[in-house]
Amino acid sequence: MDAEFPAVLRPFLKYAGARTITPESSLRDLGLDSMRAIELLFAIEDNYRVSLPDELLTDATFATAGSLWAAVDSLRIAS
Repeated sequence: MDAEFPAVLRPFLKYAGARTITPESSLRDLGLDSMRAIELLFAIEDNYRVSLPDELLTDATFATAGSLWAAVDSLRIAS
């Protein structure tokens, strides 16, 4: 993950508090629900200038900070 990614995630994780967000951090455990996931998706697309295709909009992609970053990073590399 790049250094900015946890800061992008944090506003959408209602239970994150001051915890360090690592690649292994469970986004659901930190409070990401379906409504916040949609808002997070828009924030990621704006911040990283990518568009996540429908096939990446899965529970597995949004499971951890690392899995979400892997999807974002793969799109950044491809463009």
